[in-house]
Amino acid sequence: MDLRRSTGVQIGDHNTQHITYQPPPQPAPVALRNTLPRDIAAFTGRDGELHRLLHAAENSSAPVLTIHAVDGMPGVGKTALVTHAAHQLASRYPDGQLFVDLHAHTAGQPVADPADVLATLLISIGISPQHLPDTLEERAALWRDRLADRRVLLVLDNAADPDQVEPLLPASEQCLVLVTSRRRLIALDGAHPLALNTLPPEESARLFTRLARREPTGTGLSAVAEAVRLCGHLPLAITLLAARLSHHPTWELATFTDEFASARDRLSELEAGPRAVAAAFDLSYNDLPPHLQRFFRHLGLHPGPDIDPYATAALTHTPLTQARRHLDTLYADHLIEEPTPRRYRFHDLLRQYAHTLTTHDPTTTRIQATHRLLTYYTHTAQTADHHLNTTPRPHTHPTPGPDAAPDLATREQALAWMRTECHNLIACAHHTHPTPGPDAAPDLATREQALAWMRTECHNPLIACAHHAQPTHLIALADAMAAYLRQQGPWDQAATLHQAAATTAHKTNNRLGEAHALQALGRVRRMMGEYAEAAKLSDQALDLYRTLGHRPGEADALQALGRVRRTMGEYAEAAKLSEQALDLYRTLGHRPGEADALQALGRVRWATGERAEAAKLSEQALSLYRTLGHRPGEANTLQDLGIVGRMTGEFRKAAKLSEEALGLYRTLGDRLGEANTLQDLGIVRRMMGEYAEAAKLSEQALSLYRTLGNPLGEANTLKALGRVRRMMGEYAEAAKLGEQALDLYRTLGHRPGEANTLKALGIVRRMMGEYAEAAKLSEQALDLYRTLGDRSGEAHTLQDLGELRSQMGNVTEGMELAAQSLDLFRKIGDRQGEAKALYIAGDLLAESGQPQQALASYEEALLLARQVRSPLEEAHALEGTARCQARADAQAAIISLREAVAIYQRIGAAETPTATEDLTRLEAEQG
Repeated sequence: MDLRRSTGVQIGDHNTQHITYQPPPQPAPVALRNTLPRDIAAFTGRDGELHRLLHAAENSSAPVLTIHAVDGMPGVGKTALVTHAAHQLASRYPDGQLFVDLHAHTAGQPVADPADVLATLLISIGISPQHLPDTLEERAALWRDRLADRRVLLVLDNAADPDQVEPLLPASEQCLVLVTSRRRLIALDGAHPLALNTLPPEESARLFTRLARREPTGTGLSAVAEAVRLCGHLPLAITLLAARLSHHPTWELATFTDEFASARDRLSELEAGPRAVAAAFDLSYNDLPPHLQRFFRHLGLHPGPDIDPYATAALTHTPLTQARRHLDTLYADHLIEEPTPRRYRFHDLLRQYAHTLTTHDPTTTRIQATHRLLTYYTHTAQTADHHLNTTPRPHTHPTPGPDAAPDLATREQALAWMRTECHNLIACAHHTHPTPGPDAAPDLATREQALAWMRTECHNPLIACAHHAQPTHLIALADAMAAYLRQQGPWDQAATLHQAAATTAHKTNNRLGEAHALQALGRVRRMMGEYAEAAKLSDQALDLYRTLGHRPGEADALQALGRVRRTMGEYAEAAKLSEQALDLYRTLGHRPGEADALQALGRVRWATGERAEAAKLSEQALSLYRTLGHRPGEANTLQDLGIVGRMTGEFRKAAKLSEEALGLYRTLGDRLGEANTLQDLGIVRRMMGEYAEAAKLSEQALSLYRTLGNPLGEANTLKALGRVRRMMGEYAEAAKLGEQALDLYRTLGHRPGEANTLKALGIVRRMMGEYAEAAKLSEQALDLYRTLGDRSGEAHTLQDLGELRSQMGNVTEGMELAAQSLDLFRKIGDRQGEAKALYIAGDLLAESGQPQQALASYEEALLLARQVRSPLEEAHALEGTARCQARADAQAAIISLREAVAIYQRIGAAETPTATEDLTRLEAEQG
C-alpha cells in the first residue's frame, strides 16, 4: 500500500516522515439578495408619501440613478416608511433588495465607516473577502462595477451626512436608492428630498387604536384624539403609548389618557425597554458640538409657541448672524421646525426634552437668559406701542434696548410684529423663571394652553413675584400690549393679562403700574359688555391717579368712565365726565386727548338726539385729529359723522363717510374699527334699500365680532341683521335674530341694547300680525327707555305703539300716543324726531278719514324737515302731502311726488321704487 497516496504522509529516503496539512477549499461567499427587515404589520397612513416613492420608481426614465432622501425628526417613522415601500417595490428589483444601517444615531454603535459598509455590501453580492480592495475609492469603484447591469434596490438607513452616503451609491440608472436621515442631506447631489412630518390627527388615532387593539366609540374616540395629541402625533411616541395600553385590556381608555395628560414627565412614560422617545432624542442631541448643545438648551427656556432670530439672539446671548446660522443647523438636523420663513418651533415632545435639559444648567444662567429674552420682548413691544396707541404717550419706565431688534419704523411694521409675536408676549408676560426640576415652566405652546394657565394662575403669588422678582416685565408688557389687544383682541386673553398685571403691581406696591393696569382692564371689560365691572375698575383707576397727582391718567380715567356711563344709558353723567376730561386735557395741552374727548362728547349728544351739536363736536374732533396726523382718531370720527349723516337721512353722504372710515381702519389693521364700520355701513345700505348688500356687510361684521370675542358688537349686528331680514319680508328669521340679540344684551346687562331690541321685536311681531305680543314687547321697551331716561327712545316707541293701536282698530288711542310722541320730541329738542312724528300723525289722520288735518300735519313736517335739513323726513312729508292732494288737485300731487322721488333718488332711499311707481301711475291717470 502506498501510504503517501492514501494519507498525505510523506516518507523520506531515510525513513523521515514529513506530515503537512492541506485545508479544504474555501467556500465561495453566499450572495444575499434580500436583507430588508420584516415589513410592519401595523403600518398606518403616509399614503401621499408612499405614493410618491412608488410612483417615482414606476415612472423613472431618467438616465441617472434615482435617489430619494427621506429626512425627519427622531421617531417620525422614516425607517418604517422606506421599509414598507421597499417591500412593495421588491419585485421590480429582482437582483437584490439590500438594507444597510449606517448608525448615525444608534445607541452604543459608532457611525458606520463607508469603507466597512462597502466591504459588507461587496461580500453580500459574492465578492470573496480575499479579493476586497484596500481603499475606499477602490471598493466604491468595484461596487459600482458589479451593479452596472443589475436592478438593485438599496436602502441606506440612518445616514449621518452626504459624505457617508456618496461612496455607497451605485452608478446604474436601473437601481433605486432610498436614504433616511435625521438631517436634511442638502449636499447630496441628485437626491429627491422627502421631509417627513408627524402624522395627521386622523392617521395618528388610527395607528393608536390598531396598536392598542381597541375599537373606541363615543368618549373613547375623544380620549384617543387627546392621547395622540399629547404624543405630538409622533409615531414612535404613539407606538410606545399604545403598546402599554395593549397589555392592559381592563384599563379604561379615558382614565389612561387622563393619567398620561397629568404625568409630570411624559417622556418617561414613553419608553419600553431599549425603545424610548427620550433615548432617540438623546442620540441627536449628543451628536451636536458643545456650543450647539448650549444653544439648543437655551431655546428650551422660551415659553412661547415659536421664536425668531432676534429673540433667539437675546435668549442665547449670541450675535444675530450667528443665531441665524445656529437655527439653520438645528433645522437641518430636524431638532426644530420652520413652519413659516424665519419662525422656528419645537415639536411638543422635543420642547419638553429641551426644557428638561435646561435643569442641568446653573440657575443663574437660566435666570440671565430669561431676563434677556423678557427685556428684548418688552423693549420691542414698547416700540410697537408707540405706533399703535391711539393716545400716544411715553412709557413711564422704557426698557433698555437689546443688541439686535427688528426695525419698527411704521405703524404697519409695528402691527405686523405684534400680530406675529402676540402669543409669545403673553406667554412671556406670565413666565416665571425656571427652577431646578422638570416642571419649572408650564407648556404654553398654544393659545388655549396659555389662556387656561393664565386663568388659573393670575392670582397665584408666584406669578406676582415671578419667582425671582421680575414683576416689572409683566406690568410693562401688559401695558405695552394694551392698545394692540383692544384693537385686535382676543379680549378674554387681554382681560386675564391685565388682571395679572394689576395683581402684581398691587403686591409690589407699584401704584402707577396698578392704575394703568386697572384702566386697561376697565376698558376691556367695557368692550366685553361687563359694564358694572368696567365702571368699578375705572373708578378705582381714577382714585389712584388722583392720589398720585397723575393728571394725564386722571383725564384718561374720566374719559373711560364717561364711555362706560354712555354705554349704560346714563347720558347726563356721561356728558359731565366727558366735559371734565375735555377741560383737563385742554389744561394739560394734551391735544390728542382733547380730540378724543370732543369725539366722546359728540357721541353722547347724538345718543340724546342733539344731532346738530353732535355733528359740530365730531367736526371739531376730525379737524383736530387731521391737524395732529392722528389716523386712528380720524377713522373713529369719520365713522361717527357717518352715523350722524345716517340719522339725518343723508344716506349717500353717510355711506361715503363710512367707506372712508372703513378704508382707514383696514389700512391701520384695526379690526374692531373695521367691524364697527361694516355694521354701520350695513345699516346705511339697508336704509338705501340695498338689502342684499346690507345683509352681506352685517354678516361680515358679525363674523369679525365673533372672532374678536366682542359680544356687544355681536348683539348689535344680530339686531341690525334682523332688521334687514324684516325689510326683506323674512319675518320669522328677523324674529329669531332679534331673540338672539335680546338674549345677548340681557346676558351683558346692556339695557339700551335690550330696549332697542324689544322695540325692534315689537315691530316684527306687528308685521306678522301678532298684535298682542307686539304691544307687550313695545310696552316693555317703553318702560325700559323711561327707566334709562332715554327720552328719544321713549318718543320713538310711543310712535310705534300709536301705529300699532291704530292697526288694531283703536285709532283714538293711536292718535293720543302719536301726540305724546310729538310732544316729547319737542321737549327734548329733537326736531328731526318731531318732523317724523308729524308725518306719522298725518298718516294716522289720513287713514282715519281726516285728509285736511292730515295735509296740515304733513305740511308742518315738511317745513320742519327743511329747517333741520333732513332730506328723508322731507321726502316722507312730500309723499304724504301728495297723497292728500291727489284727491282734489292731481297736478299739485304730481309736483309734490316728483320732488319726493327726486330726493329719494338723490339720497339713495329704500322708498325710491315704490314712490316712483306711484308717480308713474298718477301721471298716467292724468294722461
